Amino acid sequence: MHDYELHHVRSAELIRKAEHERLVREAVRVRRAARREAAKRTAESAAEPEAHTSRFRRHRHARAA
Repeated sequence: MHDYELHHVRSAELIRKAEHERLVREAVRVRRAARREAAKRTAESAAEPEAHTSRFRRHRHARAA
């Protein structure tokens, strides 16, 4: 009976470990996807110049002589 119980304990531990590894892989996949999406948004916004940076502005004060 003792070996049977050990088998169940080991089996349950392996199942818990496998589930944890699946959760870790899923978290990594989600983080990578979020990082890719953020990089894509950053690249898209960098491709379009902002209105206040595309024109030349005059200085408010005249230069000192």
